[in-house]
Amino acid sequence: MTLKPFTDISPEQFFYDLPDERIALFPTEYRDNSRLLIRKKDGTLNQDVFKNIPSHLAGGSHMFFNNSKVIPARLIFTKDTGSCLEVFCLNPIDPSDYALSLSATKSCTWECMVGNMKRFRKDSLLMNIKVCKTDICLKAEKISQNGNIAVVKFSWGNDTISFATILSEIGRTPLPPYIKREALELDRERYQTVYSKYDGSVAAPTAGLHFTDTVFEQLKYKGIRCHELTLHVGAGTFQPMKSSRIKDHEMHAEIFTVTAELIHTLTELDSRVSCVGTTSVRTLESLYWLGVKIIQSGGMAIQSPQINQWEAYNLPQKYPMTQSFQAIRDWMDKQQMEEFVASTRLMIVPGYEFHVADTLITNFHQPRSTLLLLIAAFIGESWREAYHFALQNGFRFLSYGDSSLLFR
Repeated sequence: MTLKPFTDISPEQFFYDLPDERIALFPTEYRDNSRLLIRKKDGTLNQDVFKNIPSHLAGGSHMFFNNSKVIPARLIFTKDTGSCLEVFCLNPIDPSDYALSLSATKSCTWECMVGNMKRFRKDSLLMNIKVCKTDICLKAEKISQNGNIAVVKFSWGNDTISFATILSEIGRTPLPPYIKREALELDRERYQTVYSKYDGSVAAPTAGLHFTDTVFEQLKYKGIRCHELTLHVGAGTFQPMKSSRIKDHEMHAEIFTVTAELIHTLTELDSRVSCVGTTSVRTLESLYWLGVKIIQSGGMAIQSPQINQWEAYNLPQKYPMTQSFQAIRDWMDKQQMEEFVASTRLMIVPGYEFHVADTLITNFHQPRSTLLLLIAAFIGESWREAYHFALQNGFRFLSYGDSSLLFR
């Protein structure tokens, strides 16, 4: 595969100085009272309060939300010696489906990030807990290891208690590593969107944290049509780019699900598309490329639908958005599918050609991050002006920080 020349640039070109005191450690008291930076299509920068965001959007447009729900995925085991090990559940292995693994009873196996891995030897970790008024012993057995990542089998020998129930009772909210404090009870609610539905994320789709029922009422009043998709956010979203060139960074894979009803909507889009968060952008853009792949295959079935990291940059760019989505719709109809499940490692960097998203609602992201690269791809070099404006005007940064509305 021949990569485009812009993949040879350095992550250092996407550095800016972010003082620690500008990183929000707690959310605002009220979700929609966070501040909103507005970057218009002509590059003009303004500011407002998030609850006024409907007034800045076109009536009759479409808005897409990621309804994935954050699971309390951090488990703390205490050994007989008194030392603690954190086992952070990342991805289900057996069963491999999120819903099936979380609903599993007796046992399940996950890929986990383990703190103090050297103390997690062949012996199992044990935790005696009370769940649903029942005493159980949660056992964590290391099956294999690669660095600080391990495949861990959890077992608790009770066919009436699910793994989701265990996590809900004893798991801790997986706050990002840059929020340097312990997770509190308030985080269970505030590190979750008000419209979250399906368990699976280990990091919140944070652009949606600002929405409230009041904002949704205003969107409806203005005729802005809201749609939901599901992409389970992995811990890789915080993985720093350590390579000297963008092309050498390995993008993490994430699973997404869209309904046949949503695909039907996408085939009939007739107005601007607003994406709430980078995860919604990646989902819709990945969907577009999967449609292109179906067109290229002559409408043949795709085994294990996926988009690899740089694949989109070498696919034909000529197909209209609705034609691509129609190809998926036709393929789903032939397969009699109600849901489309796929995996994406799509890495959006400057030079990427967007085919779906016109407007992006998103928080302010870390220096040198893949998320910042997506912002730079979306609005070009003016990302520097926007971030400088935010820093100069006291905006709060990262997951619990303020928001931005970006037009391209």
